[in-house]
Amino acid sequence: MYSDIVRLRSTIMICALLALSCSCANKAFMIKSMDPIMKDLDLAVNRSTDLDMLRDAMPVFLVQMDGFITSVPDDSLLLKGAESYYGYTFAFVEDTDRQRAGMLYLKARDYALRSLTGYSDFSEKLGRPPEEFRQMLYGFGEGNIGHLFWAGNCWLAWIGLNMDDPQALMDLPRAQALLERVVEIDGTFYHGGAHIALGALHAARPREAGGDPDSAKRHFDRAFEITGGRLLLVHLMYAKYYAYRMQDRDLFVKTLEKVLNTPADTDPDMAFVNEVSRRKARVLLDDADKYF
Repeated sequence: MYSDIVRLRSTIMICALLALSCSCANKAFMIKSMDPIMKDLDLAVNRSTDLDMLRDAMPVFLVQMDGFITSVPDDSLLLKGAESYYGYTFAFVEDTDRQRAGMLYLKARDYALRSLTGYSDFSEKLGRPPEEFRQMLYGFGEGNIGHLFWAGNCWLAWIGLNMDDPQALMDLPRAQALLERVVEIDGTFYHGGAHIALGALHAARPREAGGDPDSAKRHFDRAFEITGGRLLLVHLMYAKYYAYRMQDRDLFVKTLEKVLNTPADTDPDMAFVNEVSRRKARVLLDDADKYF
């Protein structure tokens, strides 16, 4: 597995150097021609459980991604940049360096937003009142779902790290609206990721601020249904947010123990995120006395 990732990474570096020496048209062609390699790289990462090796390798890929986007800022690269920065930050940064994590989540959000801001209504209404922003989102459909999801997901992740910042509280309705639009278009997108994020949001917020444990439970239940329980991230977030909100220690412990007792490669294509979830679950379980 290590040799596969090194080989893929070396191929990308060679292609990047070649792209820098080409004309704009040729650079676009060369970078687009790398799509199959990028898909293979995604597959290799998603099937790996060696988190320490991936933590060291991923920054190189992210810098390369920045270079590709600088050369050819098309929708697919912006989307991949948002996804990659989010995954790296969630897995390796947010638990140890909140300030840096916030910066990286905003960078991921801005990559996702760049395609959406190409639409005049979006640019004009991004800073308008939340209800006007929400209504504008009905102009986006399935073709925009990836950018809606990653913009909302990354934005919400930044907000979660900055709840003492007035700007974060002002931004929250927009991030929520983006994710709710994803659910309306196709709630199964990206393993039900919008349901997971909204479940965490409704569980984390007090009722007077718009939180709703019943809505949180419905979103998590739908995420469990979509993933068949194979994505351990759903269990992790369910324990961290819903079980904690309900102050149900038994549910908290039982859910996290399920994560720890389930091999990460139960679903090989989700091995990376499952192993990340297992590592985070161990920390939460060890700290249970802090929450109850």
